[in-house]
Amino acid sequence: MKTTQKFTLAALAGAAVLATGMAQAAVSAEEAARLGRELTPVGAEKAGNAAGTIPAWEGGITSPPAGYRVGTFHIDPYAADKPLYSVTPANHQQYANVLTPGQKAMFAKYPSFRMDVYPTRRSASFPQRTYQFTRRNATQCQLVADGEGVQNCAEGFPFPIPRNAYEVIWNHKLKYKGLSVLSYSNQAAPTASGNYTLIKLKEEVLGLYYKPGNTSDNINNILLYFKQEVLGPARLAGQVLLVHETLNAAAAPRQAWVYNPGQRRVRRAPNVAYDNPGTASDGLRTNDMTDMFNGAMDRFDWKLVGKREILVPYNAYRAHSDQTKVADLIRPGHLNPDYMRYELHRVWVVEATLKEGKRHINSRRTFYVDEDSWQIMLIDHYDGQGNLWRYSDAPSVNYYEVPTFWSTLETHHDLKSGRYITMLLDNEDKPRDFGYQSTPANYSPQNLRTSGVR
Repeated sequence: MKTTQKFTLAALAGAAVLATGMAQAAVSAEEAARLGRELTPVGAEKAGNAAGTIPAWEGGITSPPAGYRVGTFHIDPYAADKPLYSVTPANHQQYANVLTPGQKAMFAKYPSFRMDVYPTRRSASFPQRTYQFTRRNATQCQLVADGEGVQNCAEGFPFPIPRNAYEVIWNHKLKYKGLSVLSYSNQAAPTASGNYTLIKLKEEVLGLYYKPGNTSDNINNILLYFKQEVLGPARLAGQVLLVHETLNAAAAPRQAWVYNPGQRRVRRAPNVAYDNPGTASDGLRTNDMTDMFNGAMDRFDWKLVGKREILVPYNAYRAHSDQTKVADLIRPGHLNPDYMRYELHRVWVVEATLKEGKRHINSRRTFYVDEDSWQIMLIDHYDGQGNLWRYSDAPSVNYYEVPTFWSTLETHHDLKSGRYITMLLDNEDKPRDFGYQSTPANYSPQNLRTSGVR
């Protein structure tokens, strides 16, 4: 009870500071000293839970399994694990306390939906440099512009001991995922009967915040560069999207451009933000649902609810494998449960409620953020009438060569239409390339035409 009261008071204090528009103060050196002791280096509770169903964090995966080679898909270090139990439409009420409203709705809608629950493996880990700068950030990093920006931060997680919802979401947004990454982020949006066309997407990300020596204050307000090229089908091939994502959206919003091969011209794309539809998404995901959540936060009021223990899609190496084909994964209504793995983990719960006078297709969202990695694992989305509309999940793995814990799939379910869109289907291409070499010069609008297929 005392811990809960202390957390609530801290959250209220953080909200009060944000309400003034002033910079949010960092935590004290005494509080930061908890990192690496009772807290992990990124701020999770190091101890397991009282029931013994969540073990203590012991460093996560610090070396790859035998036989793994950089550039290949990641070997499952837990392949010998057996399910502890399965949650099904018939028994899911027994597990209501560890399920979200979105998960309960999936069981109610789909007789074939199933969650196989495995032993909890706290596999998340990050480079020692990330831990070092996270400790530094704890006492120096500050929120500014009513939560729309940060300052005095460098490289690591900005707020390992968060006191409000903005800090939790910024931890997700600034999670270390490598400096420069190339990936095949293919997506499929099956019909209710399971038919789909694979949209082939190649994406590049260059994150200036993560470059050694850079800080939040010397990168000219550019958090990262993002480029997405459509490789197929032929009717869409050659379209290119370029985004310059800012670190402080209040100071300057993101800039975006698109190249259309039919018109052979580059034009600005100010609508690549908020709730406008994502590339070739059939309206099943919005731009701000990429990487579960990205972009400006100003259309919502954000509230930190606290922590929960829930079942999340963790260590999804079987779904990640090149031995698993896209056709193996796609099923009507949801991905094939035979390839999914769920574990019990502690998550931070964040509520985002649409501000009066602001526009967005969602009136509310609930985010469930993994304490060990700050990865958003699940989201419940509500429509304009306040009814549950969509459910999102992000099956994730530890990428040993970085290391980082990050989504290997993202799936967004429309509970009304019975359709879903699933992204990051790289199984039949190549895994993410964290050794990709790129520079800011590659992401100028002037160079965009050369990326398209003409």
